[in-house]
Amino acid sequence: MAKKVVATLKTATGKSYAKVIRMVRSPKTNAYTFQEDVVLSDQVQEFLKKK
Repeated sequence: MAKKVVATLKTATGKSYAKVIRMVRSPKTNAYTFQEDVVLSDQVQEFLKKK
């Protein structure tokens, strides 16, 4: 089961960012790896929908 961790990061410009971590299974080794990215808060759902 994949875990979603979101921590908001604020800047002086007022933009709201979120750090998103997603577990992804490698097709080659069948091992889990973690994909991590900092995205705008509006784009979190789009990031999690990507495969």
